[in-house]
Amino acid sequence: MRGAKSAKWVAGAAVIALAATACGGSDSSDGGKKNTSGQPAGYVSIDVGEPQKPLMPADTNESNGSYVIQSLFTQLLDFDDKGEIVLTNAESVESEDSKTWTVKLKAGWKFHNGEAVTAQSYIDAWNWYANVDNKQQNAFWFSDIKGYEDVHPEKGAPKSKEMSGLKAVDDTTFTIELAEKVPYFNYKLGYATFAPLPKVFYDDPKAFGQKPIGNGPYTFEKWTHKKLIQVKAWDEYQGPNKAANKGIQFKNYSTVEAAYQDVLSGNLDMIRQVGPRDLPKYKTDLGDGAIEQPYAAIQSLNPAFYSKTFKDIDPKVLQGLSMAIDRDTITKTVLNGTRTPATSFTPPQVKGNQTLDSDILKFNPAKAKELIKEGGGVPENKISIQYNADGGHKEWVTAVCESIRNATGVDCVGDAKPDFPTDLEARDNNEVKGFYRGGWVADYPVNVNFLKELYHSKAESNNGRFADKEIDELMAKGDKADSLEESVAAYQEVEKALVDKMPAIPLWYYAINGGHGKNVDNVKVDFHGDLELTGVTTK
Repeated sequence: MRGAKSAKWVAGAAVIALAATACGGSDSSDGGKKNTSGQPAGYVSIDVGEPQKPLMPADTNESNGSYVIQSLFTQLLDFDDKGEIVLTNAESVESEDSKTWTVKLKAGWKFHNGEAVTAQSYIDAWNWYANVDNKQQNAFWFSDIKGYEDVHPEKGAPKSKEMSGLKAVDDTTFTIELAEKVPYFNYKLGYATFAPLPKVFYDDPKAFGQKPIGNGPYTFEKWTHKKLIQVKAWDEYQGPNKAANKGIQFKNYSTVEAAYQDVLSGNLDMIRQVGPRDLPKYKTDLGDGAIEQPYAAIQSLNPAFYSKTFKDIDPKVLQGLSMAIDRDTITKTVLNGTRTPATSFTPPQVKGNQTLDSDILKFNPAKAKELIKEGGGVPENKISIQYNADGGHKEWVTAVCESIRNATGVDCVGDAKPDFPTDLEARDNNEVKGFYRGGWVADYPVNVNFLKELYHSKAESNNGRFADKEIDELMAKGDKADSLEESVAAYQEVEKALVDKMPAIPLWYYAINGGHGKNVDNVKVDFHGDLELTGVTTK
């Protein structure tokens, strides 16, 4: 987020930053009455940095862009704070065999330009997203649909512009035929990458990405790059999450510390995540405005398997490095008790989470040394951890490096990138020199989302380029299960197999430690760990 709501995108996520932001303030070109921070009256503001990509649903899999996409677009369904499905644009999503799904839309929905949202709006958008020529980051998400290989072949040009599995029955009904049955497919539809598009999009997709027209609770107003994005509440919105405020300003900051000071001074309403420096005192500073709540996300160290350091590495070396990290001490001290050491590759809030019967996530310096030696050691006895400097990560990366160095003698250094987009571009372009800081927030509340979307050989968010035929085959078995429960159980077996492969080193589970100032109220956290901006009210 997500993606997507990952930071996904995260989901992818998206991949998530602790709070990825970039410096600036408000733009003063708006007419009308404003408060002391320069934002229009009735609007609320939050620290959200520059999106990595133009604002298109299927080209966004990181947290900055996903916040904006969620305000502008609404997909078929979403999830409540317990991870249960809530229908939004869909009246129903049903299947008798997990292979053919029938979607009925709620009548009367429109895009912000007045065009009706129809079954064809979804079909055309999904076909465009999936087409290999359009180079959408989240195209892989459509690979379950029959005919995907025709629009997205592994090599060469597309054979068709349409996936054969998508068919309109009438203006508000369409069917989705999958290549194989997927019991959890309806959960995937809660990811914002499945949002529809208006016809005007196809006239000039590039221009649309700068001034999008969606069907969500807010309409686009302006994007002052690397400063702020502003959206306005849409009065005609018919979804369950209609805006209780007049609009939102997504404001950029160079550091989380700068954003926090603006919350204290009243120049920013909400901060997603307080940095390590301010964690010990934010509850005292913000009082009732302080927010602390666990959510479905995990932090990890991901090896770049194409790098000199980790190319053809023995998994024993990665197991040893994992056992060299004192998660208990780091989460209690550097992270001020705001994180929980991971006991698996998935967070507790998703279906299928389990505690792995393995010692690889337990601190054991002697065993760490032994495993690294058995695995042939670390090339040049040195590793690096890439992270974004604008996200409050330096302190814990330094602590992890010290823990590894002290436990094993392997040198470890941080590799800071100036901001989140730069960090993501290095991952996308295979420029990571060792580990990168991985963070993933649930796009949908099933263990599959933390396993297939990250560690399948063809997954877009698999930025470490991990590839293992056995893991892919185990995932395929889980996808063909007869029920959601059987699929979840099959992916639990996938997770157990990952212990021997080590596509990543799980570190800890996230909690949101953010807050809001005195000018706003009704600030709540959703299942994904995002602040629910539509419900925020001004005082």
